[in-house]
Amino acid sequence: MQQNVIITCAVTGNLTTRENHPGLPVTPEEIANSCLEAAEAGAAIAHIHVRDPETGKPSMELKYYREVVERIRARNNALILNITTGPGGRYHPSEDNPAVAGPRTTLMRPERRVEHIAALKPDIATLDLNTMTFGSEVVINTPENVKVMADIINDAGSKPELEVFDTGHIQLAHDLLKAGALKSPAMFTIVTGVKYGFPSTTDVMATAARMLPGDAVWTGFGVGRMSFPMAVQSYLLGGHVRVGLEDNSYIAKGVLAKGNGELVERARDLIEKLGGKIAEPSQAREMLGLPA
Repeated sequence: MQQNVIITCAVTGNLTTRENHPGLPVTPEEIANSCLEAAEAGAAIAHIHVRDPETGKPSMELKYYREVVERIRARNNALILNITTGPGGRYHPSEDNPAVAGPRTTLMRPERRVEHIAALKPDIATLDLNTMTFGSEVVINTPENVKVMADIINDAGSKPELEVFDTGHIQLAHDLLKAGALKSPAMFTIVTGVKYGFPSTTDVMATAARMLPGDAVWTGFGVGRMSFPMAVQSYLLGGHVRVGLEDNSYIAKGVLAKGNGELVERARDLIEKLGGKIAEPSQAREMLGLPA
């Protein structure tokens, strides 16, 4: 088990809506405030997506990311910022001709998906390695596109956070590390509970963790009702922990969480009751090889 456990809070994501949770942060101010609330509760890392503040729909607009980062940094210079590059990989085959993109398609050039990383140079940038069925669409992250994104992330001085949803994604990571497209020691996140990917079970998380490079730093989490059980499993297996409204809206069965802060507090309480210590941002930076 880890001596010091890093808690990541994924504050809003792409898929959660205000129908799922009426307090979901949507505007840049709300997202920044929620990141700060999570930090106060014990999170060392904030995982950030942005939304269109008028519609609440996922956005890739640099101005929203910039505002979130500036608002956080005006009040907290220690919190580690992990900004997503996930949007822009979804393909929806149209009914008449699957070779033609349908209206829910967001697929775009890999360079476009990391423009905000090149501009803002966050501590960490996600790098999804999954090509898989995701809901009613397909997420596509080809090895070549991943390499393009990895190069831009590395050039920005950000650390890639490799999100893996199945065993083949881990094998892709090994190949990219061997080819030099990714650098060791790598940072991984094992995602469980997404349909057609890793299920949220102890055996599966343990298997995934054993497949990672020996020097990897990793976090594991579960989606929905398995959020807290898999947070505990990740800690017990030697990993770090992620919670947040992106992954789960509830603090208990049928009880909506007050917000991201309460979810982080619950994760912290569970880890501390098991004998773990929660890493401060400065400790997390050292563990991840990030600049102080």
